[in-house]
Amino acid sequence: MDRIKIIADKDIPFLKGVLEPYAEIEYYSGSQITNEVVMDADALITRTRTKCNSELLHNSNIKFISSATIGFDHIDTDYCKKNKIEWTNAPGCNSSSVQQYVAAALIHISRKYNFSLGNRTLGVVGVGHVGSKIVKLAEYLGMTVLLNDPPRVRNEGLCGFVSLDGILRDCDIITFHVPLNMSGEDKTYHMINKNLLDKVNPGTFIINTSRGEVADTGDLKNSLSSGKIAGAIIDVWEGEPDIDVDLLDLVDIGTPHIAGYSADGKANGTAMSVRALSKYFNIGIDNWKPVNIPVPDNTEININNSSEPGENIIAEAVINTHNISKDDIRLRQSPGTFEKQRAEYPLRREFDSYTVRLARKDRNVVRILRRMGFNVEIN
Repeated sequence: MDRIKIIADKDIPFLKGVLEPYAEIEYYSGSQITNEVVMDADALITRTRTKCNSELLHNSNIKFISSATIGFDHIDTDYCKKNKIEWTNAPGCNSSSVQQYVAAALIHISRKYNFSLGNRTLGVVGVGHVGSKIVKLAEYLGMTVLLNDPPRVRNEGLCGFVSLDGILRDCDIITFHVPLNMSGEDKTYHMINKNLLDKVNPGTFIINTSRGEVADTGDLKNSLSSGKIAGAIIDVWEGEPDIDVDLLDLVDIGTPHIAGYSADGKANGTAMSVRALSKYFNIGIDNWKPVNIPVPDNTEININNSSEPGENIIAEAVINTHNISKDDIRLRQSPGTFEKQRAEYPLRREFDSYTVRLARKDRNVVRILRRMGFNVEIN
């Protein structure tokens, strides 16, 4: 069998050296992957920055596209179907990373505005791989949580979900984990718009880690500047990487699309892409996974919990794994280097890479930390 040719995004981590024994592989930045580049290639391993549409794929030899991302709105699935191009994404690959990011975001605003998360209601819009992890997180943090996902309710007959109006009426914080659907019954393009924002209660916070186009930038700016909503945490932006700096000035936390950028999430996405490609071309590395994922210099978190309430202990553990304020500061200092900040994002590992050492045993705190994934030891 002739060696296949693969074009890959050079910023996909842990990939270089893996497929070279089995294929001819060339690496490019996402913006450099053009029709000319992919013309004689058999497969493409990509991220969201490469639009896999007719402009890219016309008259090419591409048979298979593997995206190392949860989202697949950058893939023209209709074009692929018509032209018999198979494609895969990596659903759920970075769900724990986004859970960690949202945990850090919730703790940030609770401390900034001096309220207890245990007294707040969180609305989760979109309860898929990521949203389901956020529901568990809210429960760990003692929050009341309401769920909204019309496609799942319609397709699975689920109970216990509420309408979007119910979320807007009853929640203090609303977090969005929806795919980008440009049209149809489940359209999410500009879902966060004036109509939605006018319905929320004063004092509500908005978190968006899904897709930038889910929010209408102008409407969100107006709601923030007028005080209609209390604040926002925004990781995804319309027009990335050229983001609206006026919106950045208004939000509580602004980050460069890195909620899912833990080393663990990246490794999972790459592994799922390699395995899918291996199965399609019968390469024989269907169970491959990255090894030697880097670890932080210090994976031990020492907390003197002799007099601290449980919520503070859990907050300290989370912040020690992800200080979201540092990501925010970097973006504010240099919004023009959005893509560079993504490509050179500092090492972040998820909760299960850390051991929390407590001064005394608090059964409830230990139980919650372990459910979150932390290792826990009592000094």
